[in-house]
Order: sequence, then structure tokens, then C-alpha cells
Amino acid sequence: MDKFHEHSSRLADIESEFDRHIACNECGSSDGNSLYTDGHTFCFVCHTWKPGANSDTTITLNKVSMKGEAVRLPKRGLYEETCQKYKIYRDGNILRFYYFSSDGILKGAKCKTPKKVFTYEGESDGSFFGQNLFPSNGKRVVIFEGELDAASAYQTMPGWPMVSLPTGAAGAKKSMQRNLPWLQGYEEIVLFFDDDPAGREATEAAASVLPPGRVKIAHIQGDYKDASDALAAGDSEAISRAIWDAREYRPDGIIDAKSLLDVVTTPNPPCIHEYKFKGLQDKLHGIRYGELITITAGTGAGKSSFCRDLAVDLLKEGEAVGYVALEESNRRTALGLMSAAVGKSLHLGEPTHDELTKAFDSSINNWKLYLFDGFGSFDPDIIYNRIEYLASGLDCKIIFLDHLSILLSGLDGDERRTIDITMTRLRSLVERTGITLFLVSHLKRPNGEHSHEEGGRVTLGQLRGSASISQLSDTCLALERDQQADNGDNSVTLRVLKQRYSGETGIACTLKYDLETCSFTEHEATKEFDATTDF
Repeated sequence: MDKFHEHSSRLADIESEFDRHIACNECGSSDGNSLYTDGHTFCFVCHTWKPGANSDTTITLNKVSMKGEAVRLPKRGLYEETCQKYKIYRDGNILRFYYFSSDGILKGAKCKTPKKVFTYEGESDGSFFGQNLFPSNGKRVVIFEGELDAASAYQTMPGWPMVSLPTGAAGAKKSMQRNLPWLQGYEEIVLFFDDDPAGREATEAAASVLPPGRVKIAHIQGDYKDASDALAAGDSEAISRAIWDAREYRPDGIIDAKSLLDVVTTPNPPCIHEYKFKGLQDKLHGIRYGELITITAGTGAGKSSFCRDLAVDLLKEGEAVGYVALEESNRRTALGLMSAAVGKSLHLGEPTHDELTKAFDSSINNWKLYLFDGFGSFDPDIIYNRIEYLASGLDCKIIFLDHLSILLSGLDGDERRTIDITMTRLRSLVERTGITLFLVSHLKRPNGEHSHEEGGRVTLGQLRGSASISQLSDTCLALERDQQADNGDNSVTLRVLKQRYSGETGIACTLKYDLETCSFTEHEATKEFDATTDF
């Protein structure tokens, strides 16, 4: 049983007055803690009392006694009989709400002054206010934030179990957890919290720990904050209507499929761009927004060159492109893109200033291209932030990230878990912004005879570190090239390892890279050997 520290309601006796509401470090409430003039604090959410530096106040757990009497509360619209049932007593100018254990033993009293300063006497087992008045099973129970709300609703709908949170909105989740055995006896649990940000947040928190399928949410119509306001205005019908019309709680991310008519009857948009390589276009059916495309290969097989070739083709079509190259300087990235655009290797040899200026004017100067100026800075949070800015701030709908491994290189901990987290964040970013993200990823070393650098076949299982790379990607492409070929053949096999759109996989085409023009040309794919038919 949890004990709440008693906080004396007779502040005059200890010569300490309420000063202001502050945050509570114990429960995290932003304003549930109260600071008093002698320095002591008391949180009305978690009931934690702490002495002040100048305080000689002592708090004891005395047994609380019944004080005051039940009277009609005309400003609240409450009858004397209702107040007597819920043990809402007036004691001078203080309103006292008596709390009982679930088996009916008086435990404490919450006290409210005319200036809405709350104090608490006694202790509590965390039961709802009014819980002792009702059985532990039934058709429906309605839970409110405040004691007056519960009493107001009961007066409107006599006989129905109406209870309230013992510690307000900030403690809603803990209250549900404490009283879950009692709540499980009810077929339907209606949450009728205040219609304000704190109330809505409390509703989500409380519903998350309650039995699935039994929770309903009540919303009061009109300009009323809560049930007590409605009764005070003489509008008891607003209370009963809110309870009768309470809607089944459905957490974020769950929707009724019947609401998808417009979604499923809207034709799929055509691809935003076609791939420049026909074989790849035939397999993938174009580039679409909202997809994550992973490109992988062995070291030195041409991943970055392939990305530059794709990017240049998109830039020439007027697409805004963000290019985040983490392993090279912006000068190297810019020269690589310019080289692919003009068909001349500008990063090799010693091109003249005029040659470079002419190439720049015919390419980058005409493009919507944005680069990440952070060579050597691999803080993932910074990279995610910059990608989001490229997408939302600069309207780049296609972004290249080269490459995943270096993004993770500065992080500590288990590599597999780190990759899982990173891929989840990148996938979420793609979904949230609607961009197309081309992601470069490395491979782990194969167990077979041929390494990837010698043209070994690439499989999904060889993606480095975690299966989440393939699972969270819409498409996975692999480049296979034998860098040690005796004949100097620069042929690259472009293989589709995974493709969510149509499911087509396999070799898309063969590419040949020209070192002088810094671009790929396509050749018809060589048919793969089939042992069942090729003998």
C-alpha cells in the first residue's frame, strides 16, 4: 500500500502560506508541486513533501477525522444528497473531499480553499474518489479528473458508477495502474477528462494501460471545460450526451479500414522519373517518391560513381537534389558530378580554370543541387536534421546519402542494434517527408571463394550488420564487378536484390564504366546460368 505524506490543511497553524506552483522532480509534473513561504514543498500529484531550508514544519501522518457537513452547493448545482453520498463537506470556507479505501475505510481528505489552493490530510491507498460507493464489476464506469465532475455526473445519471482521479490529470496513468484490478470488472471504461491540453494528454496516457477494446472517450459539447461546469450552467443534458456518445478509444496508428475508400480508389501516380538504364527501368518501373532505395557493392565497385550518374540525370531533368557525401569533400563531390555531366574526368590531371568554369556553368550553375558541408562530421542527429531540412526547407524530393557505414562509425555500442535504430529513423524520415532516399551501404565479407572485389555474387544476407537494411528498404540494388579481371573488363552487373513495388528481382542489365567520361553505358544483361536447362 502506497502512503501519501500528510500535508496539513491548516497552514495558519504553521505560519506558512502558498506561494506558487512549480515543477516536481519526483513525478515530473510541470506544475503540480506547490512552494510555500517557509520553503517547504508539497506535490499534489505524487504527494511528496519536502522541508524548506528555513522550515521548522513537521508533517505527521495523523488519522483524519470527518469535519464539516454536506450542504447544497448552489454555484455548482449540486444537491445536498449528492454531496452526502460522495462525502463532499463544507468546513467553513474550505471544501473537503473525503477519500476512502476501496473497502470503505476513511483514509484522507483533499481540501480546497476559495482561491483553489489544494492541500491533503491523512493518507491514501490510491483508490479513485468515490470508488468505495460502487461494486467491483458492472456494465460501465465513468472516470473524471475532479471530484466535483464525478458528483455532477452521478447527480445527472443516478446509480451509474462515477469516480475521479485521486491525483489529477498528471497522475492519470498511475491511477489506472493502481486500480486496474477493480476496473477489469467493468465491461466498459469511459474516460471523461477535461477538454484542455492536460486532459487530452492524460486521456492518452490512461487509455494506454487499460484493457484493449473496453475504453471509450467522452467529449463534452459546448463551451464547458468539464462536467461540473455543465451542471453549474444547468446543462445536465450535455453530461449525459457526452457519456452516451463516448467513442471507442483507438490509439494513434490504428484506423478503420472502411475509411480508406478515397485512398484505395485514387489511381497510383506515375513514376516521377524513369531510370536512364532501360533494364533497370523495366525491373523497377521508375523512381517514386516516398521510397528508400539501398545501393550496395564491394569496396571500389563503383557505388558512388553510380549514384553520381543517377543524380546528374535527375538534375538535368530539373529535379531538386540533396547530396550528402560523408566520405569526400564538397569539392570532390562537385567535380564528380560535373565530370559525369560534361563527359570528362575533371578530377584527374590538371584542367584549366577556364575548363572548370565552363563545366561549372553548364552543370551546377543550372541545377537545383544542395550539398552537405560537413566532411568529417558524422553525428547522426546532425545528419538526420540536415536531411530533414533538405526535404522540408529546400524542397529536395530526392536525396542521396553516401554512405551508411560512415554515418555509424562514430557511435559506440552494438553495431547490429545501431544499424536497426538508424534504419528505423531513416525509414521514418522518408515516410514523414515523402522524399526518395538513395542510401549507399557496404557489405560484409562473403564466406565463399570469390570476394565482392573479384565479382562475387551479392545477396541480401551480405548487407552489413543487420537485416533491417533490407527489411526497411523498398528496393535494394547491387553492383557486381571483378576489379581484378585479366582483360581489364570494367563491366558491372546491376542486380535487383529486392523490390517491393512489383516484386521483380534478378539481373537488370550490364553497365560499363568509362574512366574518361565518368559515366556508365548500358549493355544487355547476360542471361544467368540455369543448371536445369543449360546442359
